[in-house]
Amino acid sequence: MARVTKVSRITKETNITLDFNIDGSGEANIDTGIGFFDHMLNSFARHGLFDMNIDAKGDLFVDSHHTIEDVGIVLGQAIKQAVGDKKGIKRYGSNIMPMDDALILCAIDLSGRPYLSFEANFTTQSVGYMDTELVEEFFRAVSYSAGMNLHIKQISGTNNHHLIEAIFKAFARALDEATVIDSRITSVMSTKGII
Repeated sequence: MARVTKVSRITKETNITLDFNIDGSGEANIDTGIGFFDHMLNSFARHGLFDMNIDAKGDLFVDSHHTIEDVGIVLGQAIKQAVGDKKGIKRYGSNIMPMDDALILCAIDLSGRPYLSFEANFTTQSVGYMDTELVEEFFRAVSYSAGMNLHIKQISGTNNHHLIEAIFKAFARALDEATVIDSRITSVMSTKGII
């Protein structure tokens, strides 16, 4: 059964449509109007082997905050819908991602309980037209919309582009691991019987 979702969000600040296939091959078509953010979302799709189309129109004349946060909300909702009742999935995923000087740890629990621990030190205000402070806001939105326990930690690195890209790639690989269906898991990975 295909784990494919489509989510839309329309507010006075943004208009976003996202198609998401959690069992894809890494194909993406992304247009948020924020070049570096598009690059990060393309990396996320490619390295997680997710198929994803995003068309986002936001109030970029204000700044990029609303667009980036709302894409996070929509992506979190798509992930939550794609895993459904979570039967058979591994639930947990982790990755340590190197990218040149950068080394990032990401760990995920699809527990149904939102929580974000984010430890990264950026030394510039922006990369391209994306504010570096919005990286954390994006992942907070994903975590809370998906009901995901998410830990992201910078182990080393100084180049802001490398750090952010390693974060998105590590998240992709950890999410791919957590959402894989394991034939040995006949119900859900919990002693409670539900997640």
